[in-house]
Amino acid sequence: MKVRPREDYGTEHLPKYGEILAGSRWPQFVHTRAWGTDWDPDASTSVLETVHDLAVQEMRSSGVFDRPRAEGEGPPETPLGNLLELKVELADRLAAECQLCERRCGAHRAEGRAGACGVVEPRISSAFLHHGEERELVPSHTIFFSGCNLECQFCQNADISREPGSGKVMTPEACADLIAREELSSRNVNWVGGDPIPNIPFILRVLAVVETRKPRPQVFNSNMFMTGRALALLDGVVDVYLADFKYGNDVCAFRLSKVEGYFGVVSRNHKRAARQAELLVRHLVMPGHVECCSIPLMDWLREEVGPLRLNVMDQYRPVYRAREHSDIARRPTTAEYLRARGHAEAIGHLGLD
Repeated sequence: MKVRPREDYGTEHLPKYGEILAGSRWPQFVHTRAWGTDWDPDASTSVLETVHDLAVQEMRSSGVFDRPRAEGEGPPETPLGNLLELKVELADRLAAECQLCERRCGAHRAEGRAGACGVVEPRISSAFLHHGEERELVPSHTIFFSGCNLECQFCQNADISREPGSGKVMTPEACADLIAREELSSRNVNWVGGDPIPNIPFILRVLAVVETRKPRPQVFNSNMFMTGRALALLDGVVDVYLADFKYGNDVCAFRLSKVEGYFGVVSRNHKRAARQAELLVRHLVMPGHVECCSIPLMDWLREEVGPLRLNVMDQYRPVYRAREHSDIARRPTTAEYLRARGHAEAIGHLGLD
């Protein structure tokens, strides 16, 4: 017997998310799917990007995202030629030459060539009701993609992230049906991995066809190392960014996740994501990295984004290749974790119960 989720807890700091759960607001993608937009599929990418950005700006200015949903109201009709279809077209063009993440590796995925993430076609490793997420989210219908654009040496999901060829190929329609079957049991649809960034075109296609009998928020659970254009495609689609922030500097990021320019990219995207949707940030406390990473990124978030829901996580374990790096070859001490959590609370970030 399925247990219906409670909708009356854990949403005080994510009020729009709570309104969707209560049925008084539609998820953003429903409005984007109903927003008629004239565009020419033969137009250049730069022209379509301009059309896209103007349409999103018009939607924001119109106030449609804040329009209340009346009790029992069905979703608005989907016109031929709409903004979500345009997002799919642009996402395909970005993915075709691997311009979704900031590695910008240029691999021609449409020709079967994998980029740095290893993803050629979207593969779903698993999809299930997750009860181990933040209390605002559970039970969360998590859809795990194989493959990831970072190479974290301590990855706790290495069996997913480092095996992009694993998992199941699924059509968008089949995934939409899977989501619809769990609509009474979950509070949200949680796109995760690996990482969902290489799979943005697939996600948009699913939302173009999914039934919306019960409004459910869309959660993008990501490392946030994506291009500005990729993030723009999620504007008007994502309701909550469950955003990971790992490092407070580029040196640690390069050594432990094999990526350049991390802090500039991820900080930029956190700031922009907070303007597009509600933001819940995760930070995993790592041994020996409280002063160089935890404290600086918390300070940056407080100064540039404001106090927010910050999950200071104590789940670090030296798995995958962590023992090859002496500084992260152990678990954090209690003092290290309390130092990080205490600093977050002292500067006004809101912890999780």
